[in-house]
Amino acid sequence: MAVPRKKPATYQDLLAVPDILVAEIIDGELITSPRPAVPHANAASSLGGMLFNPYRRGIGGPGGWIILDEPELHLGDDVVVPDLAGWRRERFVSPEGGGVGIKVSPDWVCEILSPSTARIDRARKLPIYARESIPHVWLIDPVARTLEVFRLSGGKWTLVATFEGDATVKPEPFDAVELDLGALWTL
Repeated sequence: MAVPRKKPATYQDLLAVPDILVAEIIDGELITSPRPAVPHANAASSLGGMLFNPYRRGIGGPGGWIILDEPELHLGDDVVVPDLAGWRRERFVSPEGGGVGIKVSPDWVCEILSPSTARIDRARKLPIYARESIPHVWLIDPVARTLEVFRLSGGKWTLVATFEGDATVKPEPFDAVELDLGALWTL
């Protein structure tokens, strides 16, 4: 006897999820995660703050980027919500009518790893980001205090660098300005 095939999740299913959860559709499956814990939220907020002036506004850096917190990306049939994403300004296209879903793949994505999301971020979302030709992905682990920098090469992820602790670093694609990793772990 055949096992009945599960119906793929729809955007309406995603919209029905309570606001206290982050909802995504990956490979037709509705996946929900709790809102980030404080170390996760601190790392994301701190990183966004470090990148905003030099890369978004061009103050003390090259400018030319749009960087957003938790954007809803509509990539093919998948709907994913990375912790941060960035587009070179000339590539960014706002959703029609001020909507939520962004259909243009970013040039950079950052996922902050949590115990509840690390497996999904690594095993399910990284292949989507590769499929969509996103050139750079960062994985930040606020518990281990690490930053892994990946570059897409030939459709596969290459680990370019791993940084740890309170180092001051210049990770690509944001290598024009030094970033203080210690700020990601400190409240």
